[in-house]
Amino acid sequence: MTDTKPTNPKDAIGSGKLPIHLWPTTATAMGSLGLLDGMLKYGRSNWRASGVRASIYFDAANRHLNAWFEGEDCDPDSGLPHLAHALACLAIVVDAQAAGKLNDDRMHPGGYRALLTDLTGHVSRLKDLHAGKSPQHYTISSTAEGK
Repeated sequence: MTDTKPTNPKDAIGSGKLPIHLWPTTATAMGSLGLLDGMLKYGRSNWRASGVRASIYFDAANRHLNAWFEGEDCDPDSGLPHLAHALACLAIVVDAQAAGKLNDDRMHPGGYRALLTDLTGHVSRLKDLHAGKSPQHYTISSTAEGK
């Protein structure tokens, strides 16, 4: 008698496939709201018919993420969470690219990766330089009195 449980043959096959279970259903639910708003305004899957420009959806996703990061949870126009719109923007870019409907008007490649690598070296240097200091860090939960 062995201590190991026999494995279903499907386990061996399934474990090598895309692990879709890792994508949170909460993100699917949130992104669906953003896509519903777009469907009601522009038509379902309109990007698959007409195509989209990468720069438009990059800008839109960043505007929603920036507004959210600045403490604004919901878009004032739709009343939906900014994160719902940002997820919808990313889903549209991914889907349009997969469907061959993405107008890839991204920037001509520059030196972003090399600059990022260069600048990252300053992080540890600055942390060491200011190691003895403990300034107040303000977040969305901070009050006007600085607590």
